[in-house]
Amino acid sequence: MGGSRAQVNKPHKSRFSSKATRQQHKTSFKDRSKVTKNNVAKGARAARLQRNKMIREQKRAAVLQDKRASSGSKNPPRVIVLFGLSASVDLNPLAEDLLSLLAPGSSSSTVASSEYKLRATVLKAPYGDLQSCMEMAKVADLIAFVTSASYYIEGSTSLYIDSFGSECLSLLRSLGLPSTAVFIRDLPTDIKKRNDYKKMCISSITSEFPEDCKFYPADTKDELHKFMWLFKEQRLTVPHWRNQRPYLMSQKVDMVADNCTSGKCTLLLTGYLRARSLSVNQLVHVAGAGDFQLCKIEVLKDPVPLNPRMEQDAMDTHDVEVIQLLEPSEQEPLVVENDPDPLSGEQTWPTEADRAEADRNQKEKHLRKRALAHGTSEYQEAWEIGDTDDEDSDVDNESDGMMLDSGYTNEVDDLNNPCLSDDDQASFELINSDHETDMDSVMMDGENLTNEQKLDEIQKIKNAHADDEEFPDEVDTPMDIPARKRFAKYRGLKSFRTSSWDPQESLPQDYSRIFEFSNISRTQKHVLAKALELEQGNRDDCVASSSYLRLHVKEVPIGAASKLCELAKSMPITACGLLQHESKMSVLHFSIKMHDVSEEISDNVGTTQNSKKHDKKSHPLKGKEKLVFHVGFRQFVTRPIFSSDNFNSDKHKMERFLHAGRFSIASIYAPISFAPLPLIVLRNVEGISSFAASGSLKCIDPRRIILKKIILSGYPQRVSKLKATVRYMFHNPDDVRWFKPVDVWTKCGRRGRVKEPVGTHGAMKCIFNGVLQQHDTVCMSLYKRVYPKWPEHLFPLLDV
Repeated sequence: MGGSRAQVNKPHKSRFSSKATRQQHKTSFKDRSKVTKNNVAKGARAARLQRNKMIREQKRAAVLQDKRASSGSKNPPRVIVLFGLSASVDLNPLAEDLLSLLAPGSSSSTVASSEYKLRATVLKAPYGDLQSCMEMAKVADLIAFVTSASYYIEGSTSLYIDSFGSECLSLLRSLGLPSTAVFIRDLPTDIKKRNDYKKMCISSITSEFPEDCKFYPADTKDELHKFMWLFKEQRLTVPHWRNQRPYLMSQKVDMVADNCTSGKCTLLLTGYLRARSLSVNQLVHVAGAGDFQLCKIEVLKDPVPLNPRMEQDAMDTHDVEVIQLLEPSEQEPLVVENDPDPLSGEQTWPTEADRAEADRNQKEKHLRKRALAHGTSEYQEAWEIGDTDDEDSDVDNESDGMMLDSGYTNEVDDLNNPCLSDDDQASFELINSDHETDMDSVMMDGENLTNEQKLDEIQKIKNAHADDEEFPDEVDTPMDIPARKRFAKYRGLKSFRTSSWDPQESLPQDYSRIFEFSNISRTQKHVLAKALELEQGNRDDCVASSSYLRLHVKEVPIGAASKLCELAKSMPITACGLLQHESKMSVLHFSIKMHDVSEEISDNVGTTQNSKKHDKKSHPLKGKEKLVFHVGFRQFVTRPIFSSDNFNSDKHKMERFLHAGRFSIASIYAPISFAPLPLIVLRNVEGISSFAASGSLKCIDPRRIILKKIILSGYPQRVSKLKATVRYMFHNPDDVRWFKPVDVWTKCGRRGRVKEPVGTHGAMKCIFNGVLQQHDTVCMSLYKRVYPKWPEHLFPLLDV
């Protein structure tokens, strides 16, 4: 029986068994494999936990290895850059205290301390020299910012950070800060006042530095001793872009005359190799001078060993000992520009595809069968086919002509009739102007005006429309040159976003000198993988990082080499190894933003920080202005063009100026560089470099379409519902007919088209999609593609 009278059996006592085990007797033999997967899942969880444990142990071992390597003898000396935040800070006593603490009695800036088990190089950033400060920051392992507390003690007018210090801080943040620390000097001896002034100083400037930046009092050697013990155990961080390429901070710069090449010499750079291994076959970039090849690399004995016994041996030896000598075998060629073939576009020899298409057309022609007279030859047959095709085409043309409206056909024939005189043509146009007799009389009055009167009237109208200055692309149509000639390179676009523009159309001659990659991301991945393989493999042509060596850079211009020898006295000269293809020219695009308080020259150092920001005015950078781009370790003299960055279109509008407060794209001709890399833009004003803009490398793309936009403006003379007569956009009817296919628009939002010219002085009749206001302005947008300007001198020292 069913329902509530059904028999209920006693359940099994299986509360300790799993649910899958209790239901196992109900499953078939094929489905039992699903039950075993649960057991496998338990093993997978244990394997996952074990794998995570191994990853944690590997990371811990890597951190420990980096910590030991950074403080060991195999690591190059740590570079400490002392940077004064104001003019009142004196760095000389602080540098002497640090060097005497590390190595008493040493006169060199690079010392080894057996007490701290540390090697360090102490550099002083010169106040007021922006480029030297930046070059030191590029190689610094620690930037120690130094400030003075004398502002609250002596009532000085200078703040902790003056205008130059604020400008340098903005530059260094854009460049990428390494590990940082802040030294507070000139604190009072009284303990209570000392702590109060220290807290006030920290609270005033802590927002200018990273969160992990530490503040240290640095008046006595005991305080510096405490800092050095913490610095020894600190794990230093450097920007990521510095670890992508090997670089050398030169401690000694020499030059040797080259007898083989006139005007060239061999530049000798001596220092420690950092970051990665360097191959003698690799190209190097000397900052400010350019890209060069190496003739050899000499691995020298370390002059500052950490072991005291080795240090004594080094002091006894006055001559530099060469441990290893590397000479190039398969050197990478120094290719900068492409060699264009002037006849590459004139070759008309048929390709295999052309031949195959011709054969296919010939076979199709032979397969055609037509009814021909008896005895017709192949030659006569060919003529018969041609006559038939011509007849068919004539018939098609006649039928197409019949499709036209008769009124439109007569109007076109009358307009194109060469027998009509100018007066007849003008009268014909007046007849077909929808009976606007009032406008005709006004136009005849306007035709009698001289050019000066027209310019005065146009200027009056522009002054009345002074509120529309947000349209920076407006240009005046010249009166002495026809607009169709002046704007011959411009064209109209139906839609800036969706209209097509061929990126290979009408390229300039400079594009034949550059290189382009079909897939830049794949090329960059391949280049970085090759560099990693070079780093991991123990090759005979490579020098390991942390080695002390001398680079022999060949074929350096004598003028640039002598300038480098002079600059080495005040700033470190950096040489970095280049990746594959990084010496070749292409079109580089940078995401760039103007410095907020960019000024020509900062003279007033003693003013307050807030008032200085108000006094500074942002001067926009003009397109194609001569600037110096610092891209990582490299420097380029460029003339960039600026453009907007459209995410939903393949076309980008050119900007005449780089305005403050927004990002733009700067496009230049420069050697290829693989991202990520920071960008610092310096502008030279009266021989002094000033910080102009900052950004980063965006992409390498010669096919990026940058369009310059101009707006031709006209003003309605008479409005009749949807129609209006517009004048002063053009000055002759031929220009109106030339630009007739381009749509027009108004500043109040109407859109329309040009119907026909009116009169002989450039007036035209337009039809709009709505009623036009009398005070409105009619505009026509025209576009042309623009390109960067090829630099005369690519590198700063070559320009000098």
